[in-house]
Amino acid sequence: MGMSAQGDRSTWSQQRAAVLAAKEQALAQARREEHEKATAILREYVDRFEAAGIAPRPLRALPYKGSGSIRTALHGWYLKHDRTIAVDVEGRYYVLRADGGLLTRLRGADVDPVDAPLVVGRGGRDGETFDLTELLEMRLKDPVAP
Repeated sequence: MGMSAQGDRSTWSQQRAAVLAAKEQALAQARREEHEKATAILREYVDRFEAAGIAPRPLRALPYKGSGSIRTALHGWYLKHDRTIAVDVEGRYYVLRADGGLLTRLRGADVDPVDAPLVVGRGGRDGETFDLTELLEMRLKDPVAP
């Protein structure tokens, strides 16, 4: 194998790595931009929920396995009737799932916010997707009952 063949391979590998890195960077930037837009929409609707007299309530997480629900320190509004998605009073987006172990049930669940999407449920197993604004409008007209 001559030097040019080996040189061609290393050049190709470097070019491929550069292309992959650029794609990854563009994807990360697109995710950040989507999250920023979605968060602005969520904050607008938090104000609209409050203006409409729809009070925030304690949010509970569902266990990955088993039944019942687990208390959290969060207050806000459920966005889906199955109570798996919510927004808190600060406009942060949550997927309300937690370990259902005994310790978690006794102490409560710590659920971290996730990046807010513009399309809720995209890539989910149930195939149910909603435009974020449409989902928020539905909850403004028909809040999830206590």
